[in-house]
Amino acid sequence: MADAARELALSFIKSVLAQRIMMQDLVAAASAPPEVMARAQRLANATLRNLGPADAALKPWLKKAPPAPVRDVLRLATVELLALGEAPHGVVSEAVSLTRQASPRATGMANAVLRRVAEEGQAAFDAAPPTRMGNWLRGRLGAVYGNAVVARIEAAHGAGAPLDLTAKGDPAALAEATGGTVLPTGSVRISGPAQVTALPGYEEGAFWVQDAAAALPAKLLDAQPGERVLDLCAAPGGKTMQLASAGADVTALDLSERRLKRVEENLARTGLTATLVAADVLTWEPEGLFDVILLDAPCSATGTIRRHPDLPHVKDGKGLKELFAMQTAMLERAMSWLKPGGRLVYCTCSLLPEEGEKQVEGYTLARPEAAWVEDSWRAGDGLRLRPDFWPEVGGMDGFYMAVLRRA
Repeated sequence: MADAARELALSFIKSVLAQRIMMQDLVAAASAPPEVMARAQRLANATLRNLGPADAALKPWLKKAPPAPVRDVLRLATVELLALGEAPHGVVSEAVSLTRQASPRATGMANAVLRRVAEEGQAAFDAAPPTRMGNWLRGRLGAVYGNAVVARIEAAHGAGAPLDLTAKGDPAALAEATGGTVLPTGSVRISGPAQVTALPGYEEGAFWVQDAAAALPAKLLDAQPGERVLDLCAAPGGKTMQLASAGADVTALDLSERRLKRVEENLARTGLTATLVAADVLTWEPEGLFDVILLDAPCSATGTIRRHPDLPHVKDGKGLKELFAMQTAMLERAMSWLKPGGRLVYCTCSLLPEEGEKQVEGYTLARPEAAWVEDSWRAGDGLRLRPDFWPEVGGMDGFYMAVLRRA
């Protein structure tokens, strides 16, 4: 009988590839002990991240394409063997058990193929190009950045993402306590496997999980103590906590009451405060104007694939025009809520210029001059971050961000 984590991982893989359900929705609907859930997510994400190399390693030993349920078992086992370095005997035995559930007649084939993969598949796995993004996204990015950059982005996706933390206090002290490294922008990066809740300082609220790139919009905004700040589309709350820890008077707005519950929990753990509002940016009316606003607009999330390898298998580019229009409308409304002379940071975790550079055309931008800004990030007076940046230390999510001022 297969172990619970592998079974759950396989169900995640099947649901992503066959039913196009996002991993976060699958995890939210699943019920399993924390350690099982964590391992299942790790296995599923590693498999989705390495579908191309796994198929390359399997191909020489398959006489014909197996049915999808069996193929998914073989892919999972291949990634365990060749990417995660698991012991062959246990992986093959568990894969045979999973195959028996999917197609009993295929167990002999699965056993034979995976033994050959374990013995001779590493070279093919290592030589294979990274898993390609879907054509709808690859074509768009190629037209903007060129094919060489797209290849580097795909390599960054294949490498995955380390764990980044934002310190409530001193990043150096947090790095020393957790065994991490302080990045040039102030985030703390944990390179190896880590259970977040077991890290020193978690219970005390000394940090929160936040990709290094995702931490930059709030740094760019540079909220000051006592300023009235509006954090739009705030969940899960990383930027809200950054703004609150700066001493600002923060209102955090999000459409989802469920996601705001996470913000509330994170604020409670870190001992920070903010006013939480469940509302739609496009219909909500504030009481008074704000000194500064952060708008992390809903977007295609195409900059986060290294963390969310399910995304290219679920999304197909439909609805982008409607998404672009919504971002435009949100930005127009948010700018109207600024006090004269106020500043707004617009950002999206997208690689598409239509969700970044093009959205801020026609506005007055303030060129970022912070010491942590690298010249290679500049895109006009905004910042364009890509997953292939910082390859020597583990990369970063793709983002666009800019500071807008109201006259």
